[in-house]
Amino acid sequence: MNYKFITILFELSRKCQEFLKNGRRSLFGCCAFMLQLSPASFMNTDMKNSLSNIHSLILNIQLSTSKWLYTAFFFHFKMAKGLYHYLREIWKRPDTSYDSPQWHRLIEWRKEGAIVRVEKPLRPDRARALGYKAKQGFIIVRARVRKGGRRKERPNKGRKPSKMGVKKITPKKSIQRIAEERAARKYPNMEVLNSYWVGEDGKYHYYEVILVDRTHPAIINDKDINWICNEKGRVFRGKTSAGKKGRGLRNKGKGAEKVRPSVRANEGKTK
Repeated sequence: MNYKFITILFELSRKCQEFLKNGRRSLFGCCAFMLQLSPASFMNTDMKNSLSNIHSLILNIQLSTSKWLYTAFFFHFKMAKGLYHYLREIWKRPDTSYDSPQWHRLIEWRKEGAIVRVEKPLRPDRARALGYKAKQGFIIVRARVRKGGRRKERPNKGRKPSKMGVKKITPKKSIQRIAEERAARKYPNMEVLNSYWVGEDGKYHYYEVILVDRTHPAIINDKDINWICNEKGRVFRGKTSAGKKGRGLRNKGKGAEKVRPSVRANEGKTK
C-alpha cells in the first residue's frame, strides 16, 4: 500500500479518536480534515474506493448524530445574506394589505403634492445601486403621476365612434420618464440621476427621483459623480436608465440595427 495513503489513514484515525474523546468540540476540525481528503488525488482504484467508503461512513455517522453536525460540516458552503438582499426580496412583491405600512403610505401620499422632497430614500438598496450617496449635493424627490393614457374629452360633433380619438391615446414615453421630467422642471438647478418605483394605487404611480446639484463643491470634488457636472438636461434627452430603456438601448444585435445612434437618426424606423 502507498505510504501517502497509510499516512492519511493514520491521521484520519487520530482525528476520529479526538472526536470520540472530546465530543462535539473537535467535530469541526474533523470535518475540515475530511474535506481536504480528495479521492481523485490517488492513482489506484482500490485506494480511491476505500477512501470514499471511509469518507461516506464517517459522514453518515456525523449526520446521524445531530443536526448541529450537519451545520458544522457545511459551514464553508453557506454564507449569510446581507440586509440589501432581503430588502430587494421584499420590494419584489410589497405587502399592500389592510393596515400594512405600504397601505398607510399610499394614504398619506395621496394627500400630499405631486412633487414632494423627502428626507431619505424609501428603498436604500435601489437608490445606492442607481448612484445615490448620502452626502451633500444629493436629494430625493417623490413624484406622483396619474395612471393610464391621455385624458381627452369626447367631441360633441358627429363622427363614427372609431374616429372619436378618445380611447387608447397613450404617450410614447413611460410614466417613469414623465415623473423624472416633472421633477427636473421643479428643480431646474439640479440634474436627474435616476429614479425607481416605490408604489401605486388605483389612480397614481409613485416614483422616487434622485437629483444631483451640478454646482455643489461636494459633487465637483467627487470623482465618482462629477461627470454629471458637464451634462445639462440629461433627463430630457433620454440619458437616464428609464430613458435608455424607452429608446431601446438595452437591446443590441439582431433586431436592434435601427436603435443607434438614435430613433430620430433612423427616421423612427426602430419603433
